[in-house]
Amino acid sequence: KVAGLVFGDPQALADLNAITWPAVGAEIARRLSDEAESDHVVILDIPLLVESGRDNVAGLIVVDCPEEVALQRLVAERGMDPDDVRRRMAAQASREERLARADLVIDNSGDEGALDDEVARAWSWIESLSAQSSTGVS
Repeated sequence: KVAGLVFGDPQALADLNAITWPAVGAEIARRLSDEAESDHVVILDIPLLVESGRDNVAGLIVVDCPEEVALQRLVAERGMDPDDVRRRMAAQASREERLARADLVIDNSGDEGALDDEVARAWSWIESLSAQSSTGVS
């Protein structure tokens, strides 16, 4: 219901973001603080990371596929209305903006087997960041 109200109204979306993003940011900060003294890898799964302006991350992974593939999947797998999907996409950062911010791109345009390979590649990259961090190399 909320999505139906905000994705067609830029001011309503801005109002919603002004309410939710500070609370989300505070929760992220709390959880990161809890892990600060550990050697854990912390992965933030943030769908609107580019839009949020958050840039204090060790690396940014973007999961990408052509917009038409995303649209077809959302319609087929979640039963979403195609016009609703297009409105949501239009309210988000563009594919080009997300890709420009990425340190690593996971290609999600193929099947699940191909995605498994992409995730394995991403995990290797994450481990390399963690190894650099623990040796003081960045």
